[in-house]
Amino acid sequence: MRRPLSAAVFVFLAGSAVLAQTPGTRLRGEIEAVDGGVLTLKSADGKQAKVTLAPSSSVGGVMPAKASDIGKGSFIGVGARPQPDGTLLAVQVFIFPESMRGTGEGHRPWAVLPDATMTNATVADRVVRVDGASLVLSYPGGEQKVTITPETTILMATPAEPDELKAGAQVAMTASRQADGSYATKRVTIAKDGAKLPY
Repeated sequence: MRRPLSAAVFVFLAGSAVLAQTPGTRLRGEIEAVDGGVLTLKSADGKQAKVTLAPSSSVGGVMPAKASDIGKGSFIGVGARPQPDGTLLAVQVFIFPESMRGTGEGHRPWAVLPDATMTNATVADRVVRVDGASLVLSYPGGEQKVTITPETTILMATPAEPDELKAGAQVAMTASRQADGSYATKRVTIAKDGAKLPY
């Protein structure tokens, strides 16, 4: 496997149009064993899956972040559920590095969760509250108002190496199902420093 390609992680997390058009199954869970280029993965529901890593696979990590890490002008990806008042309640936020500004920019359905949306946009305004923060996200052709609560998962990228793919590691990926029922993937995201697995 190559050294980490962080852009692959950003695309995976932020639900860009490129990923949305790529067929596959999202897998999340703990690595139970590694045999060459094959991972044995146990999901949260206890099911087991065999995942073969492509020769050109890339590995990246995510680490926990805080609402205070999101500033006015930040470019972020927000997976959220629409609220009755027309605003969005953030489920997951990914803070992009400046080098990835503009990735998948816009607002669209987020197939990862029922009735959810993904917005990749610039923070045009930010109001901090005791119980979280309210953001106005701006993108070409529109804007969205988003509420972040203490329950919102906030993540940012961190380096990872292929040798970190070992038993006990918490990982997430988009994989293609094979004829024998196993899976294959080109990208793996490792949750580090106690980060919650990304959707």
